[in-house]
Amino acid sequence: MNTFIGIDLGTSAAKLLLVTADGRILSSECASYPVRYPADGWSEQDPVDWFDGVIAAAKRLLKGQDKASVRGIGLGGQMHGLVALDKHGKVIRPCILWNDGRTEKETAYLNEEIGKNSLLEMTGNIAYAGFTAPKILWLKKNEPKNFEKIAKILLPKDYIVYRLTGEFSSDYSDFAGTLLLDVEHKCFSEKMCEICGVKKEWLPTLRESYETAGTLVKDIADELGLESDVIVCAGAGDNAAAAVGTGIVRDGDCNVSLGTSGTVFIPRDEFDGGSGDSLHNFCHASGKYHLMGCILSAASCNRWWMEEVLKNSDFNGEQRGAESMLGKNSVYFLPYLMGERSPHNDVNARGAFIGLRPDTSRTAMTLAVLEGVAFALKDCVEAAKKGGAKIESTRICGGGAKSPLWRKIIADVLGVPVEIPKVEEGPAYGGAILAMTAYGAYPTLEAAVAATTSVKETVLPDKRIVEHYKHRYEIYKKLYPALKDVFAKM
Repeated sequence: MNTFIGIDLGTSAAKLLLVTADGRILSSECASYPVRYPADGWSEQDPVDWFDGVIAAAKRLLKGQDKASVRGIGLGGQMHGLVALDKHGKVIRPCILWNDGRTEKETAYLNEEIGKNSLLEMTGNIAYAGFTAPKILWLKKNEPKNFEKIAKILLPKDYIVYRLTGEFSSDYSDFAGTLLLDVEHKCFSEKMCEICGVKKEWLPTLRESYETAGTLVKDIADELGLESDVIVCAGAGDNAAAAVGTGIVRDGDCNVSLGTSGTVFIPRDEFDGGSGDSLHNFCHASGKYHLMGCILSAASCNRWWMEEVLKNSDFNGEQRGAESMLGKNSVYFLPYLMGERSPHNDVNARGAFIGLRPDTSRTAMTLAVLEGVAFALKDCVEAAKKGGAKIESTRICGGGAKSPLWRKIIADVLGVPVEIPKVEEGPAYGGAILAMTAYGAYPTLEAAVAATTSVKETVLPDKRIVEHYKHRYEIYKKLYPALKDVFAKM
């Protein structure tokens, strides 16, 4: 049977899967790489570290496997990162990541001087600090010598595709997050490129996520022991790839991701510009569109609380006993450790515990962290509902989704059933499904998704707890506005 490699190029690590055409996972491997924080609120990575990690993990992934059966490779990757290459295809400077907050001035310039309405007309979205276009403006102003060297601009997963195939390629779902794409019409925005000083020849070829970008270059094929005709598909942004991996491709579906960041992902058959000032209007890996709300810190909040504050690696043990407190907790947590994107768009926002008392327990604070992330995701859901979206259930993925308690909290806070996919591998699994489609193992992406994804368990909301959380959410909504000016002065 033919097999396919799926790659999730994450922020802290790359995850690789070897998957059969009917969706069975034969092996998996990970490769970690460092994140550098050269200044407060900045975050960068060396793209060469990504590629070296992917190749090393691929060798381990394929050890003892039938390499001749591998027919395709697909990627899902962290979005928005600015990978600038020179005329020799070499990395000019470290990639400025999606959660980097240095572009406050550039974001304000785009939203206030160019104007949000103009941005919505040109691209379908307003500017956020994490987007690629503000990073390009920052580079142009602060590192003009590096800016002058640019010959190509790519996104993180596109750099891997380039190294694997020699092709400068991207896809619509990922490139929608650059603010250089007219999302509705699926073409580069010439006006935005002009505003950012981006030359047409710097831009990659755009494809649908399930289309082939190229085949393996000979030296990489030889190094991995693969055939040189193995195809590499264009791939997708991590959230679009995760949605494919969880089976979320139909209009009205919903997926919640509890990864380093958190997202609410809602596919739409038609472009929906009604929520562009609070949610992202992006292209989906299916060839259609989606609305997405993104919070910058999700599972990373729990990891910070556990590892940096409590110095405890027993995540499930720390949550023991918290279920009896659901809906009754008097402690609130704002999960804005890296600033916030949807719906506040505030790089100055910071995390906060509120409501502490002399009898506040460690368990109450642990629960508050999980609840705070769930409330932030509900902010995104409520914004989508205002735009007309109807969410009757959601699937869930990401590292945080492995917590039964957190899944229950999401169900009760959102007030909808939460479905756990049979395969909980998110973007890497989605990347493999995209590769199957590109190779022709299935006639359409929808057919590939139907054959490889299913639900193994559903968590139903508890009506009594749902009502408690409705009351608590009303209080939560008032906390950020009350602290917004304080955050700015800090």
